[in-house]
Amino acid sequence: MRKTPQSSGEKIVKDIERAMRKHYSSEEKIRIVLDGLRGEDSIAELCRREGISQGIYYKWSLDFVKAGKRRLTGDTARAANTDVVKELRREAKDLKAGAG
Repeated sequence: MRKTPQSSGEKIVKDIERAMRKHYSSEEKIRIVLDGLRGEDSIAELCRREGISQGIYYKWSLDFVKAGKRRLTGDTARAANTDVVKELRREAKDLKAGAG
């Protein structure tokens, strides 16, 4: 099937629709995802109420989980490199060296 070039009128309509789309802040996205996780309403109802597609909701939900996982993994790595941990490792090494 061959695509025909968009007429200038169609292009104008698409540009207007694109410009009128609502842009959600990260706080709004988090609120919507958390509302969905609470399960008080179905995802379909939540999406209708918020004016988004279910695909967008699930994308935000996946992004939310991935960001949380990255953050928690980062915190673990950072905690393992604190001065206290380094000092404990040094003491353990010294104790092993003295016992051997």
